[in-house]
Amino acid sequence: MTPPRSSLPGAVEDGIGVTRRITRNRYGQLRTFTDCSGYMTRYEYDRYGQQIAVHREEGLSIYSLYDSRGRLTGQKDAQGRETRYEYSAAGDLTATISPDGKRSTIAYDKRGRPVSVTEGGLTRSMGYDAAGRITVLTNENGSRSEFTYDVLDRLTEQRGFDGRTQRYRYSATGQLIRSEDEGQVTQWYYDEADRITHRTVNGDPAEQWQ
Repeated sequence: MTPPRSSLPGAVEDGIGVTRRITRNRYGQLRTFTDCSGYMTRYEYDRYGQQIAVHREEGLSIYSLYDSRGRLTGQKDAQGRETRYEYSAAGDLTATISPDGKRSTIAYDKRGRPVSVTEGGLTRSMGYDAAGRITVLTNENGSRSEFTYDVLDRLTEQRGFDGRTQRYRYSATGQLIRSEDEGQVTQWYYDEADRITHRTVNGDPAEQWQ
């Protein structure tokens, strides 16, 4: 059975009349893209529909490799420089190895959430609450940024890496109405349709919307 040809548009024209042309294969996948300058980029796929090559007009090409589970395991350029990717048994990306051999790694918790990223011997980490929300980020220098939420998952307080604290308040309909940043108080006002009308900073007019 022959798959139907794609009915997707073959050209896109923006508001100033610039046209970009697109061709697709019979599966609807992008085959060529020609920009407004006439430069064409070509795309190739394997029998599984995975993109295996991108060829640009300038002679630059990128080739992609996959494992038996369809996961991207490597990308090579025309000069043979390769970036490789490693995965856990659960399918999570655990390592990226650059062409010069530098390795960056990602660790996950039992729920599959990333908890640390290590690159160049430096580690960034993150922590979560029971609801799965990020509550703390720790940078390479050991500085922490902490986040607090309300029962509706809205951010109510953020303590930055620099120690500054920002607080947020919301209306009954969920609109941001007040923020505090080290003594600077910004308030937002809305009409009956919840459309923002104006904003003040420390009580002084700052912005107004029609």
